Amino acid sequence: MADNDWKKRLGVVFSTNPDFQYEEEADEQPETLEPSKQNLIVSIDRKGRGGKQVTLVTGFIGTDEDLAELGRTLKVKCGVGGTAKDGEITVQGDFRDRVVTLLKDMGYKAKRGN
Repeated sequence: MADNDWKKRLGVVFSTNPDFQYEEEADEQPETLEPSKQNLIVSIDRKGRGGKQVTLVTGFIGTDEDLAELGRTLKVKCGVGGTAKDGEITVQGDFRDRVVTLLKDMGYKAKRGN
């Protein structure tokens, strides 16, 4: 039954060929660069958040697991919540200076945005 999972094939045109086998595309995740080669930009953002400020870290190149680990470390060091997805780390509140110093201490090239 695992071969007949219809949810993975949404948007696929029906084939009348009885020997047709649907092939899934594997998501390619880029290799995680070492911290000294990462150029991270730390900025503040309010758009779509009801006027609340968040610190946004962009420019991370690597796997989702490494992004989540870096986001977890930053959130713990700042003592606040946040999220790490779509290549961005969001830390609740205005912690630009603290995040930049934390990233530089970890060996990343971090620059303060706006």
